Amino acid sequence: MQIEVKGTPLPVAICHLAPGESIVTEKGAMSWMSPNLEMQTKGGGVGKMFSRALQGEAMFQNIYTAVGGEGMIAMGSSFPGEIMVIDVAANPVIAQKSSFLASETTVTNEMFFRKKVGAGLFGGEGFIMQKFTGSGKVILEIDGSVMLYELKAGESMLVDTGCLALMDASVNMEIETVKGIGNKLFGGEGFFNTKVTGPGRVWLQTMPVSNLSRMLAEYIPTAK
Repeated sequence: MQIEVKGTPLPVAICHLAPGESIVTEKGAMSWMSPNLEMQTKGGGVGKMFSRALQGEAMFQNIYTAVGGEGMIAMGSSFPGEIMVIDVAANPVIAQKSSFLASETTVTNEMFFRKKVGAGLFGGEGFIMQKFTGSGKVILEIDGSVMLYELKAGESMLVDTGCLALMDASVNMEIETVKGIGNKLFGGEGFFNTKVTGPGRVWLQTMPVSNLSRMLAEYIPTAK
């Protein structure tokens, strides 16, 4: 499968499928496609459907297959930002909820449960994240621009809540409390930061949709 990402600030992933090749997409992700693609909507069982719901995804997914020749399908981003294509064969990755856009059928999407309660409650990513393993490529949506850092073993970075978009499965994530009661109350950075420790790659997003919604809420008058 050949994948090209085009456009800003609302990019689109254009996927070229070989005859008989299939792609799994999030519900409603298709923007345009060649007429020889056949669609099947599947849930994959109650357990998988419930798992996807907890990950912030639709319970059903669409599978498109190229029939009678090569096919093409395009999937647009739902929020200003970037679309990333990650090959998980060598490095499984863990992503924020609701980031899945599409993948090859050989990619496995699993619910990743943050074992440490603090990381789940206060880390901004919640208890549930998404882990992608197997072989092939996964297509993910990232809010705003993406900054990539590669952490060495034992090297750490503090990240503002919600800015952690994606990381290698080898990276550890935990919560660190902001020091000083004055800093907590008046610093505007909240009570907690997310601490990521290598080895592995970390992708950070500059404008989480949750931050944008809070900013816009200040300018929207409340109904009386």
